[in-house]
Amino acid sequence: MKQFFGMSQNGNLKEAVQGLRNPQLIMLLSNTNQFEAHVKELESLFPNIPSIGCIGMSYDTRIVEKGVGIIAYYDGVNAVANVLEEVSVMPVKYIGRLQHDIHTIKSSGSNTVCIDFCSGNDACVLTTIYSALNKNHISLVGGTGDGGKVSANGRVYQDAVAYALVKNLNGKVKTYKENIYHQLGNYRFVASGTDKANYRLGQLNGRSAKQVYQEILHVTEEQISTQTFKNPFGKINGNDTCIISIKEVSGNALTCFRQVNDSDVLILLELGDFRQTVRDTIRTIKSEFPRISAVFSVNCLFRYLLFTDNNYMKEYLMEMSALGSHAGLVGYGEHYNNRFVNQSMTCVVFE
Repeated sequence: MKQFFGMSQNGNLKEAVQGLRNPQLIMLLSNTNQFEAHVKELESLFPNIPSIGCIGMSYDTRIVEKGVGIIAYYDGVNAVANVLEEVSVMPVKYIGRLQHDIHTIKSSGSNTVCIDFCSGNDACVLTTIYSALNKNHISLVGGTGDGGKVSANGRVYQDAVAYALVKNLNGKVKTYKENIYHQLGNYRFVASGTDKANYRLGQLNGRSAKQVYQEILHVTEEQISTQTFKNPFGKINGNDTCIISIKEVSGNALTCFRQVNDSDVLILLELGDFRQTVRDTIRTIKSEFPRISAVFSVNCLFRYLLFTDNNYMKEYLMEMSALGSHAGLVGYGEHYNNRFVNQSMTCVVFE
């Protein structure tokens, strides 16, 4: 299989798709002002080709901040794209679409991945989708787009998740998740006073979440929303840690980018040597994939901001390009199988 990446910094879709021939799946990464027009234009340029799209930045060795990026697969790929609607209310209502698509694509598990773009309510969406994928041993990688909109097969949807099942006809696929944080001290908190609908965290061990965070890290209230780049929360999930970013201060509470429930056990995290972590990830992938056709990744917006602030983003993209054809999305939340995480990188590697 092969991966195509095309881009236009000023949002010219024809420029972005220049050179694309016979795609079997197209992913559109557009901007707020042009998204709906791009969805319509893409369908007219490549009618009846499976496609999914969202609003977000894209990249290969360069970053596209406000234009349009196109990622496509061809030459040895079988793909199907579809959508689950009403994700804030009842995404399971549409699970029959995914079950039908899984049956149609005839996956063996090791050669198929699900890539999804979501408009919100990610945790519920992932639980729903993965209930079908897991039975068929299919992994998932994806992320949240901006603007509450996604697209599938030439149509724009709100309150929905667009997905593509991608089958590699010439080899295996495998998903990875990268965490550049580790536990700070021995702090363990039991969450309470949460507001699940608004992702609000009220108390930690019975005390104001804002005050606990400030006292440990010696930061002002104004510094909290950027301190999360260095010190997010973590939720223990078996042997894994799901990162929880802080969005803003809400009175004495903290509003997060991921849902926290009463009685969840949280830890505090601190930024590690992210350059070394990236090198380790690349080394692991190379050791497990002597032959790589393509890598698709989703990087959190906060990782993008952190890397940019440390003058590392360009270097990061060049390092990842050592794997071969690497392209991806800057998301507002990352998906890894049934987990919704923040400040992470998830990716799928195609043999």
